[in-house]
Amino acid sequence: MKKIFALTVAILMIAVTFRISAQEGDPVLLTVAGDNITKTEFLAVYNKNNVKTDVIDIKSLEDYLKLYINFRLKVKEAEELGLDTLKSFITELAGYRKQLAQPYLTDKEVTENLIKEAYERMKTDIRASHILIKVGEDALPKDTLSAWNKIMTIRKRIAGGEDFKKVAMETSEDPSARDRAEGENRPAIKGNGGDLGYFSVLQMYYPFETGAYNLKKDELSNPIRTPLGYHIIKHTDTRSALGQVQVAHIMIKVKPVMTEEEETAAKAKANEIYSKLVAGEDFVELAKQYSEDRGTSNKGGILPWFGTGRMVPEFDSATYLLKTNGDFSKPVRTLYGYHIIKLMDKKPIPTWDDAKSELKVRIQKDGRSRLSKLAVISRIKKDYKFKESRKTIAALYPLIDSSFFAGKWEAPKVNNLTKKMFNIGKNIYTQNDFAKFIESHQTPNVIGSIEVLVNKQYDAFVEDECVKYENERLEDKYPEFKALMKEYRDGILLFELTDQKVWSKAVKDTSGLKAFYDQNKLKYMWGKRADADIYVCKDAAAAEKVAVLLKELAPASDTLNIPKAIQSKINMDSQLNVKIETGLFQVEDHPALSKFAWQEGVSGPISADNSAVLVFIRGIELPRPKTLEEAKGIITADYQTNLENAWIVALKQKYPVKVNEQVLKDIK
Repeated sequence: MKKIFALTVAILMIAVTFRISAQEGDPVLLTVAGDNITKTEFLAVYNKNNVKTDVIDIKSLEDYLKLYINFRLKVKEAEELGLDTLKSFITELAGYRKQLAQPYLTDKEVTENLIKEAYERMKTDIRASHILIKVGEDALPKDTLSAWNKIMTIRKRIAGGEDFKKVAMETSEDPSARDRAEGENRPAIKGNGGDLGYFSVLQMYYPFETGAYNLKKDELSNPIRTPLGYHIIKHTDTRSALGQVQVAHIMIKVKPVMTEEEETAAKAKANEIYSKLVAGEDFVELAKQYSEDRGTSNKGGILPWFGTGRMVPEFDSATYLLKTNGDFSKPVRTLYGYHIIKLMDKKPIPTWDDAKSELKVRIQKDGRSRLSKLAVISRIKKDYKFKESRKTIAALYPLIDSSFFAGKWEAPKVNNLTKKMFNIGKNIYTQNDFAKFIESHQTPNVIGSIEVLVNKQYDAFVEDECVKYENERLEDKYPEFKALMKEYRDGILLFELTDQKVWSKAVKDTSGLKAFYDQNKLKYMWGKRADADIYVCKDAAAAEKVAVLLKELAPASDTLNIPKAIQSKINMDSQLNVKIETGLFQVEDHPALSKFAWQEGVSGPISADNSAVLVFIRGIELPRPKTLEEAKGIITADYQTNLENAWIVALKQKYPVKVNEQVLKDIK
């Protein structure tokens, strides 16, 4: 469904460009539901989105035209049904507008400087230790001063020669600095003495990050304030950034809860595979044969590229230690299992051109983006001739009582709070407006002096109203923003109506789905299948043992327990001796099946992919149609296509569509 929505947005971009690029005097190519689309409009968008050469492909032109007509018909129907007036639609569109407006409410120059700064820091990883004394952002002045005095006393101790780690364990209010005793479902944890390990840009609070990157090795910072409190930072090391790496791995899975016997078996299996690698056996073949990561085993265990922090810490740390392509690690235990990791390739950090887009997105979500917002507010104030009288704030101080600290303060209903506090353009904001803002933005359990808190609320009030004033004028100020909102409006309408008419309907309409299946069941066939056990043995000796056991056990009436019995005996000395797959198989389901004559009983062994394979076939199922449940996914998808095609036919009967064949011929 997400793929369909992506296609919808692409079509919508086409549609908006149609309307923007219209020129008077162009011949009308087509009329859809009363809207005229000209030749110039159509060619501009078609050439932009479909043609990679100077020659127009006639078939793609015709297909494209049909796609656009269908799109316009669906949007027209959504409007006729009033979907654009629904509360859910209005709310969803407002959410998208909020996201789309963000680039217009940030300062491009400040943002660009933040991106450049982040890119420079991205080139190195910093290792640092810290000591934290907690103090809230809204703390009373006396509490802030107390925290400041504490952190300064601590700094003097370290500057005077005391060991940073020792002082951190004694004084830091970051609990990770000290050893923590064993708790429920948690082992004992060794304290880090304030050591944060290596980190990079956009992984810490911006003031902390800036302080750390500006220090020289072994240098001690002055107190740095973050939302957590005051920090003393000691820069302990710098290294080149890891960049991006690609590794392959062989994984032996573990369960969230393991018995000691299961854990021992998994570890032994991983160590046995590692021994084979050390002895010179091929990593790819071992991954294919033994890795239990089904998504990567058939590819030799290769994982997608990743950087520092993208994998669980144990996996990440082991990867960093691999320096040369081809190096592999000892088995590493993670939450998911035991991994043997092989370094395939490394890439340095991306170029500026490649990195800046992603950095921009990350910075917009980071606290440092406030610098850009403040720059925008400053511009708005200048553009709309902002004027204020801060002395008017004092009138609110006596009105704030203890209910404010519980988050229950109410603005006075009758008062003389009529004085102007500030203006933005022609909008005037009074003390009464500010009182209502306080009422709707108060936070329970807030701590601080009334004057400090009210002043902070006033600054937030001014910022909110400046941004709101600019935000309300974006469509008039920026035509491209107006066009973008049109794209999203039509996209939401189309998505909602298609869901009603096609996607959800196909799922909910069980009788219709059943009727469709009954008419088309011969399209969904099982091939010939064997009810079989496939035994993949590590060598001929193991296969011979399996064959002997199969001959002994096969005559039993209950053959379903045979695989478990054989595995327990053959794998007593090694978990790698035999791997067993059980189920209904078509010939293409396993590479070895095409090498056997399909008959009931035991066949093999044969050689396949450095292994010896035997097959025990309990029975043969002849080709038959799949049941509705067995093929429900593909049948539902086909039913959706059927519903959509019927819907398009109905829409074309309801709304007139006219193509000017002469104009289309001229284009061709």
